[in-house]
Amino acid sequence: MPTGLVALGAFIAVIIVWNVAFKRNMGEAMLLGLLATAAFAGADAPGALLAGLRGALDEEVLYAALAFVFMAYVVDRTGLIHRLLAILNSLVGRVRGGPALVDTAGSAVMGALSGSNSGNTAATGAFTGPWMVRTGWSPERSATVLAGNGGLGAALPPSASMVIMIGFAGSMVTTGEVYLALLCAGLYQVTWRVLLVCYFVRRDRIPRVADEELRPLGQVLREGRFALLIVLGALVPIAVTVGPLAEFLAAADRLGGSVEDISILTWIPVLVTALALLVGRRELPRGARAWGTWITAAMPRFTSIGALLFFAVAASEVLSGLGLAEDIDALLAGFHLNQYVVAVLVGVLIAVVAGPLSSTATLTAVGQVSLLTLVSVGVDPVLAVTAILVFASTEGASPPASGSIFVAAGLTGARPERTFLPLIVYYMLPIMLIGCLVAWGVLPVLT
Repeated sequence: MPTGLVALGAFIAVIIVWNVAFKRNMGEAMLLGLLATAAFAGADAPGALLAGLRGALDEEVLYAALAFVFMAYVVDRTGLIHRLLAILNSLVGRVRGGPALVDTAGSAVMGALSGSNSGNTAATGAFTGPWMVRTGWSPERSATVLAGNGGLGAALPPSASMVIMIGFAGSMVTTGEVYLALLCAGLYQVTWRVLLVCYFVRRDRIPRVADEELRPLGQVLREGRFALLIVLGALVPIAVTVGPLAEFLAAADRLGGSVEDISILTWIPVLVTALALLVGRRELPRGARAWGTWITAAMPRFTSIGALLFFAVAASEVLSGLGLAEDIDALLAGFHLNQYVVAVLVGVLIAVVAGPLSSTATLTAVGQVSLLTLVSVGVDPVLAVTAILVFASTEGASPPASGSIFVAAGLTGARPERTFLPLIVYYMLPIMLIGCLVAWGVLPVLT
């Protein structure tokens, strides 16, 4: 009996039932899924569970994800994201559909910083959603754009989804390869969303923003120019680990092998957080009690993502011990499907699972099996990881249970059910196509 595959099915079922049917939080669902998975080890279940928990503690992904959570919290609480959005507003606000373009660009920036789809929708949509409605966009169209853009939280690096998939891929890929490839794929998604905004503007006859609502670019640059410095927190680690500068520094008479020890998953959130604390120091609390309150407010974010990823990685370790990879190989040996068909099937699988779950939960449930399936039919591992991450980024546009949809509807006053079909047609299906084209090698990406 294919114990690993059956355990994977039970893992997915437990997560969906506990989270969707019983409306419990994802951390609890992951814990129960982990316990259900370990139960398939039979008499060795306690040992398998303990081995999975120990293995999870050794994974860099767990600590990196927590660092990203704190980074997003600091960037938000210091007000830097709003300064960046104000600059974008001044740049594109005079264009018809400017608020939607600002939301698209802002979602790309926030998505790259936070990696959260629902959080991305809330952070940028709180500013752009009401603005869109005031400037001629219907509530339903506004909510569709906000929820559709929310997926950029998983579409652009770095993100918790990316680090999960890198952990699954192991030695098949490097962090730098996946980072650059996902960045290219994310830019394809951003381009598609910009084209959609242009289409909506023409179809719905959206007017341009009144001049009195715009602030001069020079003014917002003076007020927010230092906010741009936090971008260096992402650019510097990438520059010293990937590309010509990395090759220069890696020379034996300079840094030698030390460059290989630099983890961008660790240093990006550390540097961005440090720069955000420096640039936004005036917004920081004063006194021990104020700092205690400030840190306490961040705790729910840590407990949620921490529990989710810890149990997710532990379950992955248990599934590996149950022989999931061998079960997949045995299953695929009986089929003769090419990479084109397999990419479509994997895309559909991930998009369907992403409907009720988050992108991180989706990849925890089906990421490993999807990766092994694509690689087994000849898809390059880097392209396979990138395509899977693109598929998972449909989370924000996957009705009916996507958190981004209801956040967007709440911000714009729209009826959520009226966004379901537009989200599928304009966002979910095209994003799946982008993922397939990446997997097939039709859309080029940098590695």
